[in-house]
Amino acid sequence: MHALNHVQRVVIVVALGFAFYGSGQWLTSLGSNLNFGWVAYAPLSKQIAPDSLHPWVRLVIWLALIAIWALASVTLLRTQSQRQDD
Repeated sequence: MHALNHVQRVVIVVALGFAFYGSGQWLTSLGSNLNFGWVAYAPLSKQIAPDSLHPWVRLVIWLALIAIWALASVTLLRTQSQRQDD
């Protein structure tokens, strides 16, 4: 990681954000978002009942992913002098 400049680190942080967003969407919907079609129309959605996850479980999943992303971002974006102190 020492060979990466600041712009490359920002790109990695943004890519991690998108990766965590995609995995969070999949985790909170249990993969059911992969169906294509007009989702408001019940026969195309293949799902009439709401998702089986409770809202607090979704909240915990999102908070965990955000915390991991924030920790990775802080670690990647620290200045060089802060890294040498460790």
